[in-house]
Amino acid sequence: MPPAPFDFTSLLPPNLPPAAARWTGRPKYDFTGGNNDPDALPLDGLIAAADAVLRREGRTLSTYGLNSGPQGYRALRDFLVNKLKRDAGIACSTDDILITSGSLQALDLVNHTLLARGDTVIIEEDCYQGSINRLLRLGVTPVGIPLDRDGLRIDALEAALADLKRKGIRPKYIYTIPTVQNPTATVLPLERRAALLKLASEYGVPVFEDDCYADLTWSGQRPPALYGMSDHGNVIYIGSFSKTIAPALRVGYIVAPWSILSRMLAIKTDAGSGALEQMVLAEYCAAHFAKHVPVLRRSLRAKLVTLMEALKAHFGAAAAFDDPQGGIFLWVKLPDGVDALQLCKLAQAVGVAINPGPEWSVNKAHARSRLRLCFANLSHEEINQGVAALAEVCRREFGVP
Repeated sequence: MPPAPFDFTSLLPPNLPPAAARWTGRPKYDFTGGNNDPDALPLDGLIAAADAVLRREGRTLSTYGLNSGPQGYRALRDFLVNKLKRDAGIACSTDDILITSGSLQALDLVNHTLLARGDTVIIEEDCYQGSINRLLRLGVTPVGIPLDRDGLRIDALEAALADLKRKGIRPKYIYTIPTVQNPTATVLPLERRAALLKLASEYGVPVFEDDCYADLTWSGQRPPALYGMSDHGNVIYIGSFSKTIAPALRVGYIVAPWSILSRMLAIKTDAGSGALEQMVLAEYCAAHFAKHVPVLRRSLRAKLVTLMEALKAHFGAAAAFDDPQGGIFLWVKLPDGVDALQLCKLAQAVGVAINPGPEWSVNKAHARSRLRLCFANLSHEEINQGVAALAEVCRREFGVP
């Protein structure tokens, strides 16, 4: 008989997250994650860019950092300097940018630089699951601020800051996704941005701005980034190519003053993010990014319309949602009797995957009957079929009319 497998259980440190399940393939109707539109992925352009840049500079792959230093491929950072100035109103230099392995690594670098167990941060009440989970695993307390149709409520932010000050607590940062918020897809108006920065300055709290979806507003217009509006150098900004080009490339970036960027660079001990991906993106984006993104927006908007029409057809008034201003997600409210966590498990049995609202909120009760649906990766036919299957589960299990 073969020997018994070695048992690692007794060696595991406390507070590890639960074990991951084995990958069994994607469900038939997958409304989860941040996957993008495969038909709008600029494959031919990426192939041509890869061929051109490898023929020209491929031998620099023999050195860590591509002869560009530890902050990432210089040509990609040069592209970002121009893009951020044009699109987001951010004036920065190449040396203010650190390329990361997706925006998730950027989140980790900011958190591990600024946070310690027992700290408090301010975060949007409904927010990116990856941000919430990271804070909880670090033993950090997130204070959720409600949102309305214009995003983060400034009155609630001011009240929370005042309450924390009375308790002698100084939050380590205010985390916000102001432009196409995840999951609500709201866009914070200019006057609220100014008010947020004013409060942050008054209370001595930095702002952590996550701008990963800002290129995907349907109009192509967006307010300036908080980073660009701040006069105090108190904003840390992160972005990503996952939503505009391809998530599997795993390329994100941080823009921050050198005083804090240098501390993050010191703990980025991976010897550099993927070099080939950076080279290809720099080559492709310099020539084609501005033409590609409007094509992607049109494709995504069409899929969103299909999703909203399918929800109206199969749920009627039982599914409430706002028409988002951009992005790849729809935040849906079902009747109060629906338990989204339970619905998630029941829907899996018929091949439908959804993100239950409680996993995307620091107020679990508020999000109990809400869903986040990603519409980007499915075809129009799959969106219709998936919503129909989900509606049937809701009728059978929860009596949703």
